Amino acid sequence: MASNRDRDEALTFTNPSSSSSPIAVSDPFDSILADHTSRIGSASGSFQNEGLLSDSTNDAEFGFSRPDFRTSQLAGTVEFYQRHVFLCYKNPQVWPARIEASEFDRVPRLLSAAVMTRKADMKKETRLTICEGHDGTETSNGDVLIFPDMIRYRRLTHFDVDTFVEEVLVRDGEWLPGTPETLKGSYVFVCSHGSRDRRCGVCGPALISRFKEGIELHGLQSKVSVSPCSHIGGHKYAGNIIVFGSNLNGEVTGHWYGYVSPEDVPVLLEQHIVKGEIVDWLWRGQMGLSEEEQKKSQELRLQLNGKINVVQNIEELTQTFKNETLTVARRSQVEVMACCTKNGDSYCCQNPVLPGKLDYNLDGNVGAAKVTAQNENNDKLNSGIRSGEGAGTRKVCAMPTWFESWEREDTFAALAVVCAAASVAIAYSCYKQLR
Repeated sequence: MASNRDRDEALTFTNPSSSSSPIAVSDPFDSILADHTSRIGSASGSFQNEGLLSDSTNDAEFGFSRPDFRTSQLAGTVEFYQRHVFLCYKNPQVWPARIEASEFDRVPRLLSAAVMTRKADMKKETRLTICEGHDGTETSNGDVLIFPDMIRYRRLTHFDVDTFVEEVLVRDGEWLPGTPETLKGSYVFVCSHGSRDRRCGVCGPALISRFKEGIELHGLQSKVSVSPCSHIGGHKYAGNIIVFGSNLNGEVTGHWYGYVSPEDVPVLLEQHIVKGEIVDWLWRGQMGLSEEEQKKSQELRLQLNGKINVVQNIEELTQTFKNETLTVARRSQVEVMACCTKNGDSYCCQNPVLPGKLDYNLDGNVGAAKVTAQNENNDKLNSGIRSGEGAGTRKVCAMPTWFESWEREDTFAALAVVCAAASVAIAYSCYKQLR
């Protein structure tokens, strides 16, 4: 039985809420005003005193303007794992450099040790990370979030660590003292572990502030949560974030992004969280995929996007080709009418003789316009004119040949048609190769 002293040191928890909506986090800068005696360990004290808030000096050396920002390839930089466990515990200002450190509180330290000890017995490759927690809020100290299970366990104490790891992480069952709550919405975790790496300490808080602004702007408070978290790997890719949520197929995924700047946050909110589309140029990888699978996954997405672009280009070129061909046809008709007007012959204008008609033959999204020659029987036409009762002598204007009526504008139109046809042929060839 634990001593009274041990029980006095145990964490105090609030009653669990029945709601499991996205967690509401406090401002990452609120804890700066906290009493110095509430900090844990010398590492946290030095982190606080150094003032890792982003300013011009820190940004140039450790922030988004640092020399190594966006200098490395991102895709395929996430080590393979299948399950992510987050322990909600205090805030980045009190986290030591390593959660297994002896100066850290017992709950995170013992949980980290238990996960490492039983790692070989787990059916799923599991990663443990600390995220922010505050007693009396939706995410109290000791709450545990598990992805992709999308569940939350509340009130984990150092007395329960071994049982929790055995029942939930090793046996994939339920922790009997607690009832798992289903999580809904999207969860964004931003690495803000400044005592571990200065780059994360500078970039993390700025990204969290921008996320909170964007969430409020888009009215996503009940659908999206953002929280600082401890080291997740890849300091040089800071700002690092992970987004957990359901994709368009209802499958829960965990996507990692790196080199994220505050200017990228609106894109991530609108494209990834709202539309469910991956932002490939910031994408590091995905939970459940190996490094090689991550690279192949991105290649397939880029190829698919390329096919879509080819089809769109073909449709645009086809429409352009049709428009150019119609323009040539209309110009020919106008020339015939102009000839009749010039010669003062009304019959010719009422019954224009067109040099040909257009026949469109579109095959496989490729337009090919064919002009079919149409021969007119001039003898019948002249006979009809002569045999008209009461009709005077009518003059039938001679149709100018195409060579005689060819002008510079016609040359430009013909060149446009040829170029459009060539472009369509090339685009269609690329499209067939990608199929």
